[in-house]
Amino acid sequence: MSAIDLQQFPVLVVDDEPDILLSFRFNYGDDLTVVEANSGAEGLARLEERDFAVIVADQRMPEMSGTEFLERSMAVRPDALRIILTGYADIEAIVRAINTSRIYQYVTKPWDVDDLRLILERAIEAFHLKRENARLVTELAEANERLNAQNEYLRGAASKDVEIVGDSAAIQKVLSLVGKVAPSSSTVLIEGETGTGKELVARAIHDSSPRREQLFVPVNCASLSEGILESELFGHRRGAFTGADEDRKGLFEVADGGTLFLDEISETNGALQAKLLRVLQEGEIRRVGESRPRPVDVRIIAATNRRLEDEVDRGRFRKDLFYRLRVFPIQLPALRERREDVGPLARHLVHRLSAQLGKPVGDPTDEALALLARHAFPGNVRELANELERAMLLVDAGEPITDDLLSEHIQELAADGRSSGQLRHQTDVFERDQIAAALARAGGVKTHAAEELGITYRGLLKKMRRLGM
Repeated sequence: MSAIDLQQFPVLVVDDEPDILLSFRFNYGDDLTVVEANSGAEGLARLEERDFAVIVADQRMPEMSGTEFLERSMAVRPDALRIILTGYADIEAIVRAINTSRIYQYVTKPWDVDDLRLILERAIEAFHLKRENARLVTELAEANERLNAQNEYLRGAASKDVEIVGDSAAIQKVLSLVGKVAPSSSTVLIEGETGTGKELVARAIHDSSPRREQLFVPVNCASLSEGILESELFGHRRGAFTGADEDRKGLFEVADGGTLFLDEISETNGALQAKLLRVLQEGEIRRVGESRPRPVDVRIIAATNRRLEDEVDRGRFRKDLFYRLRVFPIQLPALRERREDVGPLARHLVHRLSAQLGKPVGDPTDEALALLARHAFPGNVRELANELERAMLLVDAGEPITDDLLSEHIQELAADGRSSGQLRHQTDVFERDQIAAALARAGGVKTHAAEELGITYRGLLKKMRRLGM
């Protein structure tokens, strides 16, 4: 039984004999999507109308033979698989055509119904695999382009500003942990909500370590499909899959001697988790398509915006890999948990953005900073940076960022506070913080956040509307 839905892959049957077309419709029409054409010209017209996985043509047809039709079909549907129906007298001509044309198989008349069904199913599966391989090759090429650009950045960006800003006790604790773990090669697990700066902390560990002269290679495990991610991490051998024209190193080998940062590690599947566990246990990798292991010396820093312990309890993450990764855990605080850092962070981000945008802008005013400090920032530092960049695009060069340039939902929060009194304001801030934290832990899924907060989904939406979230 095929693992794919065969009816999603149409089959075009071209034959001038109505009985042959009727036979295909009767024997295979319930299981396959069969489209009929009674001549080569009509068949070419059908090919222009839609995509086909398999094209079946009779050799002996008036005006246009089957081999001629199939040859002309190459210009319209080059990746379709072609099957030709023929009598024994035509076999010699068909063999010549197979040697010069891309014909998948020939079937002699009369054929066995079940045998032909198997041929059609295998042709559809082969077409599906060919399409999937082409898609993977495209994704791999795009990933390689990203990696090349990323490596250029890494080679030339050693002096780029990656300062971790903040005087709060929470961020100072993080900096202390970074200082303690950096000199070692221990595996680090960084947990924190989206936008809290997990990659920034990972870079700080690498830059303070004995590996600082080697590459820091980040990869987002959620941004690549499973097949591409495996090849991207471990590399592949020539011929391992369609389009693998040469041996290629994976990111583990690229990062040899340095640091590999696996962001969103919770998004990996069980098979890949098993391979990552082997790297941590044995210090070796196997390229896709190879059986020989290759030793690698890579420090692994993993990060996730989910609690991996919860993912283990739900059966979505391997317990043994969790313990291998959690040698030295670092929990990053949300921005709402260190509001005293909003001012220094905002000034730092404005200075950095001024250089990037080529637009000198003054520091935010005290009123603007007060508003920013009261906002929950569910998107954390990343959301703060986006808010400031928006304001900088609105302000005139040389002028400070004032409170009236901030987003409406931030200004409305202040208006609510003034009109409802300090108690109402404090209550709203508390509710906003709790909802933002629950949403972050639930990965943005409101039903899960509502369940955690102990309220209904509708009740959560009502609160979010009232709070301008």
